[in-house]
Amino acid sequence: MSQVEKHSFQAEIQQLLSIVIHSLYTNREVFVRELISNAADACEKLRFLQTSGQLAGVEGTSGPAISLVSDEAAGILTITDTGVGMTRDELVANLGTIAHSGTKAFLKALAEKQQGADGKLIGQFGVGFYSAFMVAKKVTVFTRSQTLGAEGWKWESDGGEGYSIEAAVDVAAGTKIVLDLKDDAREFATDARLETIIKQYSNFVTFPIELNSKKINTIQAIWARSKNEVKDEEYLEFYKYIGHDFEAPRYRLHFTADAPLSIQALLFVPTRSFELPGMGRTESEVHLYCRKVLIEAKPKHLLPEWLRFVRGVVDCEDIPLNVSRERMQDSELLRKLNRALTNRFLKFLAEEAEKSPDTYTEFYAQHARYLKEGILADTEHSAAIAKLLRYESSATEAGKKTSLAEYVKRMPEGQTEIYFLLAGDRAAAEASPYYEVFQARKFEVLFVEDPVDEFVLDRVREFEGKSLKGAERADLKLETPGAGALSEEDAKSLSTWLKETLGEDVEEVRSSERLVDSPVVVVERDSFMTGSMRRTLKLMGQDRSGGFEQAPDLEFNPRHPVVVRLQSLRTSDAETAGLVAHQLLDQARLAAGLLEDPRAMLKRLNQLLSKVVGVPSAAAPSEPAPTT
Repeated sequence: MSQVEKHSFQAEIQQLLSIVIHSLYTNREVFVRELISNAADACEKLRFLQTSGQLAGVEGTSGPAISLVSDEAAGILTITDTGVGMTRDELVANLGTIAHSGTKAFLKALAEKQQGADGKLIGQFGVGFYSAFMVAKKVTVFTRSQTLGAEGWKWESDGGEGYSIEAAVDVAAGTKIVLDLKDDAREFATDARLETIIKQYSNFVTFPIELNSKKINTIQAIWARSKNEVKDEEYLEFYKYIGHDFEAPRYRLHFTADAPLSIQALLFVPTRSFELPGMGRTESEVHLYCRKVLIEAKPKHLLPEWLRFVRGVVDCEDIPLNVSRERMQDSELLRKLNRALTNRFLKFLAEEAEKSPDTYTEFYAQHARYLKEGILADTEHSAAIAKLLRYESSATEAGKKTSLAEYVKRMPEGQTEIYFLLAGDRAAAEASPYYEVFQARKFEVLFVEDPVDEFVLDRVREFEGKSLKGAERADLKLETPGAGALSEEDAKSLSTWLKETLGEDVEEVRSSERLVDSPVVVVERDSFMTGSMRRTLKLMGQDRSGGFEQAPDLEFNPRHPVVVRLQSLRTSDAETAGLVAHQLLDQARLAAGLLEDPRAMLKRLNQLLSKVVGVPSAAAPSEPAPTT
């Protein structure tokens, strides 16, 4: 019978065990991940020693592998690997002292964090083995080095003050860990529970993992392979697995980077958006791995929230973790990872948009809302996102969209700003009084249909040195005043009369040099506010208390026949002139989308029609209430 050696844990190990068992890990199931990760490391080390010629001979012919055997009735879980194995001295050094595990550094860091810390400690201390004591009342380790002629050893501990070591016979090369589970941890000896944990955390481990002779990790970590070696069918299979989608993805981005961080990433863009209006936000489906082991599923700050439509995996070897591997510790490094991934993805989209505009148009139709959200929420990347925006334009045929860069290339000499106009559709934009001066001056205008676009383009503010300006706020003038216009004196007189007649419904009245075919237009006094913005803010609950109810200015076209006739009518038929003035204001409000209640306007219109056709009208309507 071999002699049993009794050893006491060093004080630091006892302290560590207490921390691991009682407070370090927030989820006990991670012990499976830790022990499988250690087994994978042992297999990887064996392969390295073999290929580098540092291990001359190895017993057995089977390749590196990991197996789990569960005995639910007995409450026993056994994890075996055919990795490098350990000698007696390595067994003592790795499982009984702090020489190699880094435990001393961990405990020092823990002590330094006691004062007002958040508990996020710098990790990678090699203490994953001790997580077994969260679920096991006794842990037994059988191991033998792969070196030919090496002796087998048995290590055993109940997680108390010490452990025992003795020579053992009939021990296979590699390492076998036997966990005698606690009564409240017997779930970890059931096949269903173990399979779920393995697939969640260790599904992409390089070496085969078997559970009671059934291979579990059947999906390869193709992100770790060269993209030249991966077939389209493999990408599709992987996407359907990781993305929970039956359709092929619209785009895929598979890249490797060494600086500023070591990154292997495989990202997909679904064909369709999974976020339906009114159904709430979806969560990110990009998972974070470290050397093919899951660190965190759907981590919140790996990518900015506006990129939540992206799916895939990111594997980064440079991430410091807390000792449990359960969350990232270095927030600055996480920001670097976020920045590197976002920049690379935006560059990829820009390349795809140039390479295949039609495919990008299909992508934009589904995912434009996320890009616009990025403009509003992410100032760091807004300039890059702006290059990806697409809109219809007065310079393109109906249904075709253009980019801001293409707009700038078409700008004629003398134009200094990029103009855009919000309208329900292209026909409404082309019929808008705000568009007339641009059409006359032959200046291109972007037609935007989504109310949020006005906020988006205002946030962009400048593109390639050209400022962006809404057509409603543009201060363009016609190059020639045109024949039949009111004189300057008559225009001033009409302005005064209109202000007196319209009262508080308008702030100011003035002659306009921007109108061609329309008689009047309303203009917001606030340099930021437009009629469409006012409507959007009302929908958001910003009422009078928010300060968005200030009366607009009214501009009239001194060349329009109706306005010219109104100047003479106000002295010959003051009653009719007053009706016309109010009718023109409401028509301008209607064109700007600011007329909420058209009943007074319709009643007044009927009275004017009665006058035109010579039919006696009903009693004159009461003075209409402000309808802005």
